[in-house]
Amino acid sequence: MNKLTLEERARILHLLCEGMSIRAITRLTGASKNTVAKLLVDAGKACAAYHDANVRNVKASRIQVDEIWSFAYAKQKNVATAKDAPEGAGDTWTWTALDADSKLIVSYLVGGRDAEYAMWFMDDLRERLANRVQLTSDGHKAYLQAVEGAFGDDIDYAQLVKMYGPTITAPGRYSPAECTGAKKMRVTRSPDPSQASTSYVERQNLTMRMHMRRFTRLTNAFSKKVENHAYAVALHMMYYNFVREHKTLRVTPTMQAGITDRLWEIADIAKLIEDAEAKPGKREPYKKEGQISK
Repeated sequence: MNKLTLEERARILHLLCEGMSIRAITRLTGASKNTVAKLLVDAGKACAAYHDANVRNVKASRIQVDEIWSFAYAKQKNVATAKDAPEGAGDTWTWTALDADSKLIVSYLVGGRDAEYAMWFMDDLRERLANRVQLTSDGHKAYLQAVEGAFGDDIDYAQLVKMYGPTITAPGRYSPAECTGAKKMRVTRSPDPSQASTSYVERQNLTMRMHMRRFTRLTNAFSKKVENHAYAVALHMMYYNFVREHKTLRVTPTMQAGITDRLWEIADIAKLIEDAEAKPGKREPYKKEGQISK
């Protein structure tokens, strides 16, 4: 059986990280669709394990959290009538927690948008922080109980609630509603209102849509399996945190946060896969209900 070299793996992973679809990669590299898909799975597992082990004891002052929507196999409203819909089909949400200073994705979670996932997400975030922080979220009600359960009073927490009106400037099916204002609400202790913002994490949502083809709207590049969707997210987070230089910082987020002292290359991610293959019988990390959480 033919095995991809480290250079071939690195090239395919780089194309995936830059937002290219699997079919386009097969046309450019000559690798089969199954080969690219399997490499994505292996990379996702290795990246999830490395993030879990190394992105810890993060010293931060301002954390912003948000969720971004996508879907697997079919949109939620179409799952009931979809043919052979697999388990996990439907709306899928990716939760992200970003350090506003280093731009590091401290924690992420792929799954639903209910209170249970919010609690898993906040518990994981708490375990990765080294100190007390100011936290800002949107007005999603699930955060209220989750933040209290994870942090108690040991956090300065505020919500930034945006208010929307009818679409005026660009009416149409896919036109967003007009944002008419925003209100900052103190929830726990004494958050600084001037630092209560979700701008950076919302900008990260755009980065995710630009760098992961399956997040692109109005295309047929959506994930067919929620597991593969989660693996693609894990690969992206590794690429964003360790490999991709931030234009403003001129270094990667992990370098800015002091987690690593060097600029990673795609080949380093490919090497993680080889290292994982050299350890047979090891349990797959963080696989719960067919999804990956960090």
